[in-house]
Amino acid sequence: MLDLDRLRALNTIAEYGSVSAAADVLGITTSAVSQQIAKLERETSSRLLERSGRGVRLTDAARLLVRHADRILALVAEAEADLEAQRGSVIGEIRIGTFATAARGLMPHVLRDVAGRHPQLTVQLHEADPRASVPQVLRGEFDLAVVQDWQNSPLPIPEGLQRAHLLDDPAEIALPDFHPLAGRDSLVFTELAEEKWIGAPPGDICHAWLAGTLRHGGVEPEIAHYASEYPTQLALVAAGIGIAVLPRLGRDLLPPGVLTIPVRPTLVRQLYAVWRTEAGRRPAVQAMVTALRAAAVGTVEETQVTYLPPPAHGPNGGR
Repeated sequence: MLDLDRLRALNTIAEYGSVSAAADVLGITTSAVSQQIAKLERETSSRLLERSGRGVRLTDAARLLVRHADRILALVAEAEADLEAQRGSVIGEIRIGTFATAARGLMPHVLRDVAGRHPQLTVQLHEADPRASVPQVLRGEFDLAVVQDWQNSPLPIPEGLQRAHLLDDPAEIALPDFHPLAGRDSLVFTELAEEKWIGAPPGDICHAWLAGTLRHGGVEPEIAHYASEYPTQLALVAAGIGIAVLPRLGRDLLPPGVLTIPVRPTLVRQLYAVWRTEAGRRPAVQAMVTALRAAAVGTVEETQVTYLPPPAHGPNGGR
């Protein structure tokens, strides 16, 4: 009898290329993953992994097993969803992947609401880039994910997943307060053609979006500095070495010396919840989507801030 946890461990190694990466994804130790594979090798009387540089390579037997494991794990997930739907109770555990600003600006409201309404449901939150979390939902590693879809950089949603729109999150341009454009009520992209930008690293969905949006607006971007976290980007903006795009969701207080200005046409990213089609029958998934939608309504109201230009005390502002 093949053990599901061991099949899942092999499947994750096949996807991520190493035992250590699989351990990170599964939330267990590297030793535990190795033990799972050793037991699976004894169960199947087959060698499954071979050393390949710093990683591992799947044997022919392992690749054969992975093809079956994909279908087996999908069937198990479908059976679990059917059983939970039949019971009609919001119980068990649900794993959610979400990107950083949604984890900060949306999920605290959701987790508090769900804990009060459904005390028998355990929710486990994982911070993950949408380009990683969508495949993880498809494989069943996450039950649900919150993802973002920027203008001019749509996020593909594979067959087998469903999605629900949560909110539209406007973004603005972050400038140092001594910037020549700092006193403006709004900006257009062509005014930013000569600026140096601070953006997310290549490979990040926000990087692709920034470059695509600026080119669409007739601006060839000069991205001078790369930083994954918005607080780091804003610290660089405050130092006067570039400008950045800043969404409203999950926004902390701006650091001294930084202000934001709307840009035309309006910059908007859309947030969605995504889940496997068969998992949509689970009361727990339905409850989470309901809580996400409710929290999104409140978050939209909280983030409708109005830009106020700085006091008219010269081009250097408070510096």
